[in-house]
Amino acid sequence: MEDEESGAVLRTVGRQIKLWREAAGLKQAELGTAIGYGEEQVSAVERARRIPSPEFLENADRVLEAGGKIAALKKDVVEARYPKKVRDLAKLEAEAVELGGYGNHNMHGLLQTPEYARALYDMRRPSYSEDEVEQHVAARMARQEIFERRPAATLTFVQEEVTLSRPLGGRMVLRHQLERLLELGQLRHVEIQVMPTNREDHAGMGGELGLLKLKEGTTVGYSEAPLTSRVISNPKEVQILELRYGIIRAQALTPRESLAFIEKLRGET
Repeated sequence: MEDEESGAVLRTVGRQIKLWREAAGLKQAELGTAIGYGEEQVSAVERARRIPSPEFLENADRVLEAGGKIAALKKDVVEARYPKKVRDLAKLEAEAVELGGYGNHNMHGLLQTPEYARALYDMRRPSYSEDEVEQHVAARMARQEIFERRPAATLTFVQEEVTLSRPLGGRMVLRHQLERLLELGQLRHVEIQVMPTNREDHAGMGGELGLLKLKEGTTVGYSEAPLTSRVISNPKEVQILELRYGIIRAQALTPRESLAFIEKLRGET
C-alpha cells in the first residue's frame, strides 16, 4: 500500500466483507462465483492485499444482502486507490476557486489524456508495476473532475512550447493530447497559454509551479521535483510564486494566440 491511511481503509473494508460473507454462510470461492470474481481475488480483498473495484463492492452488497452497507464503502475505497500526495492535492483542488499551473517539461496533470499520462508513468525509472501505473493514471484522471465542477473554478495554464511537440508515447498520443488542449481551451472558465521557446526574457526559469486560491481567500502554492512534492503555505513564498506566475502569463502568448498555435501544431503532427 502507498501509505498507512490507505492500508487502514482497506483492512476495514476487508474485515467487513469477511464478516458479511461468514454471516451468510458462504466460503470465499462461493462468494467469488456469485459476484463474478475468483476465490483468490476475494481472499486478497479480505486480507487488504487488493483494492476492490466499485463493481466488486456493489455485487458483494447485493449477494450478501448488506442493505447498502458494503456499497457505501465505495467512496472511501476510491480515495484509498490513490497515493496520499494525490489525495492531498485533489482535496485542495476541490476547494479551489482559482487554479493556475505552469508546466515546463510535460503537460500539466489536469490537462493530460489517459494515454499521455500512461506514457509518462510507463517511462518512469525505477519502473512502476502495471498495477501501479494503472493506479496513478486513474488518480490523475479523477482529478480532472474539476473541469465539470459547478460553480466552476477559474483554471489557467501556461505550457512551454516544447511540451506541445515532444511526442511522449508516440505521434498519435501527442496528436490526441493537442486535441484535448483545444477542447479544454474552448471552455469559458479555462485559459491555456503557450510560452514560446524563443522568448529572451522568461520568469519561469525556477521550474514548474502551481497556485490554488481557496474558497476562504487563502492562496497556497504547489511544487513537485524529483523524489519530492510539497504544498507551500508560507505567505512570503506564495507571494513569490504569484509574482512569477503573473509575469509568466504576461510573457506567454495570449489564450487566443495559443489556441491558434496549438491548432497549427496539431495539423503538423
